Amino acid sequence: MTALLVANALVALLSAGSGVVGAIRPGLVLAANEPITAGTHLYARAYAARAVPLGVLTALVLTVGPRAAAWPVLLVAGLAQVGDTAIGVRRRNAGMTIGAGTTAVLHLATAWWLGR
Repeated sequence: MTALLVANALVALLSAGSGVVGAIRPGLVLAANEPITAGTHLYARAYAARAVPLGVLTALVLTVGPRAAAWPVLLVAGLAQVGDTAIGVRRRNAGMTIGAGTTAVLHLATAWWLGR
């Protein structure tokens, strides 16, 4: 049980870190031939504005509680990752699709397990 919560906390922090990296270097998620525009910067920062607090909150709830908040927070974090997975599929970005998809499954399965 503890290992599962720690794994969820780590991937939540990894997602938050991805948001920071994306805000600093938004071209990392683009195909090589795509230009980095003002819109790219805007959406990278908007992603970070969601990913960082959600990732930190998820990690904190899973490591220091309250325990009753774990499954709803994981449900929200998992649904956010489902959205990221859909974007990855749409953009044909295999790394984003696989990373977010795996994280979505982990978060949602753990939320289900804790909420049963």
